[in-house]
Amino acid sequence: MATFTTNDNVELYYEVKGQGKPLLMIPGWTCTTQFFKKNSDELAQKYQVILLDYRGHGESEKVMHSHRISRYAMDVKELLDHLDVEDVTILGWSMGVAILWSYIELFGKHRIAKLVCVDQAPLQYTGPDWSWGQNGCYDVEMFIRTCYDIKYAPRECAEGLAYACLYNEPSAEDVKFIADEISKCPPYVRIEIMRDHTNLDWRDFLPFIDLPTLVCVARHSAVFDWQGSAYVGEQIPGAQTEFFEESGHMLFWEEPEKFNSLIAEFMEI
Repeated sequence: MATFTTNDNVELYYEVKGQGKPLLMIPGWTCTTQFFKKNSDELAQKYQVILLDYRGHGESEKVMHSHRISRYAMDVKELLDHLDVEDVTILGWSMGVAILWSYIELFGKHRIAKLVCVDQAPLQYTGPDWSWGQNGCYDVEMFIRTCYDIKYAPRECAEGLAYACLYNEPSAEDVKFIADEISKCPPYVRIEIMRDHTNLDWRDFLPFIDLPTLVCVARHSAVFDWQGSAYVGEQIPGAQTEFFEESGHMLFWEEPEKFNSLIAEFMEI
């Protein structure tokens, strides 16, 4: 196990696989490095793949403070500084995308060269000017209900995410794997980072992202209507948008060959 210590003294777990151009892959809400198990080994045959468990997640230290998108972005910066890598392609899935938007907003192009956004809308909540929020947590009332479910039925909530994130019926083995990984994240941490994530609106910032960008959209995502994720590609100047027609929110899991090939192509542009 490889770890490093952040400037606020939190021990974070990371993995580095392979050699070549660096690719950082960060997961979604409550998820871990292991969610990319169908992708990281394959991509590491040609690239240096870097994976990170957020504070409170996976194998990282289970601290009960500083669960905010901006702090997670700082943790990403500190990992890249720790590894002393340059010209990194940064890839985020779901909440991981918001963390990378925060990184770019705070640190600009520090150590990074390209951006990959995987199935994340710029705003979680719906409203008069936004229809494509997060389908399970789209306003304050639904956030409160989400908190209740996490607090009183954490395992059931984790198992439910396996069904919400996949278009095709998951196997019992897949449900157990996904729920086991999510359950490494304490309920308090799940609630606190979602509290921050749901209140952020990135629509004003997207047009100012000045990086080669690939946007991956799941046509059958139950988490976001595809229009919300596709909006990201429409707003980031020059972005390339690719649709995954046979996938839900975990498109890298359900169409791994297409995903891995697409990322490799983007790395070589």
